[in-house]
Amino acid sequence: MDFNITGATRLNVIIGDPIAQVKSPAGMTAAFAARDHDAVVAPVRVSPEDLKDFLTVATRLKNLDGIIVTVPHKFACHAHCSSATERGDFLGAVNIMRRRKDGGWHGEMVDGLGFVGAVKAAGYDPSGKRALLIGAGGAGSAIALALVDAGVRELAIHDADATRRDRLIERLNARNKATILAGSPDPTGFDLVANATPAGMKPGDALPVDVAKLSPSTFVGCVVTVPAVSPLIETARKLGCRTSTGTEMYQALQTAMVEFLLAGEKLD
Repeated sequence: MDFNITGATRLNVIIGDPIAQVKSPAGMTAAFAARDHDAVVAPVRVSPEDLKDFLTVATRLKNLDGIIVTVPHKFACHAHCSSATERGDFLGAVNIMRRRKDGGWHGEMVDGLGFVGAVKAAGYDPSGKRALLIGAGGAGSAIALALVDAGVRELAIHDADATRRDRLIERLNARNKATILAGSPDPTGFDLVANATPAGMKPGDALPVDVAKLSPSTFVGCVVTVPAVSPLIETARKLGCRTSTGTEMYQALQTAMVEFLLAGEKLD
């Protein structure tokens, strides 16, 4: 990539803890260049206890246009936004923020769009299917909403935090689009399994579902980007399942993130 950074280059950051696994810096910077937009994306590792101080400083950086948000900051960053899209407000979480003309931040959550986009790109249509979602955090909540909007007829959600799981189930059931209920790591009878947890990022992590009960006809998607093929996806492929990876999910949502950032009002 031939790119010249100058004093006029606009700055965007991606924040998380950990941060080494993210794909956004190179991909988003290249996407900006392809749109003739003079901007870069840089990774910044921010711990939860430092997030408030970081966002306070970030708001004062006049050449900082956008913040991409990853684990574990998606819910906390929503609270920092002056405004958000309907999707971000429904979920109470954002994974991207752009600066408003008044200096505040406008948030959006596109993780779910990326996951469903990757599933569809693999030739699988979630409409009318029974889906099992593991994880009800920021990404999991967004994927749950996107699966419901994509037309699944039933969605079972499993999360170690039962209170968080039940709050998400209650909100989704209020939309009256699908049957939403509590699930478990048992994938028996489900057409689609979505892992929205970090399980698989670290060597020795337990698999998020009981893979011995996966059917070859089940589609399995995962949000993990490092390793590129997570242990869950590797195992599912050996069983004959069609799959989508975290990297494929990122590729699907990158366009949405670029469009969101470039839609903001031009700064002085």
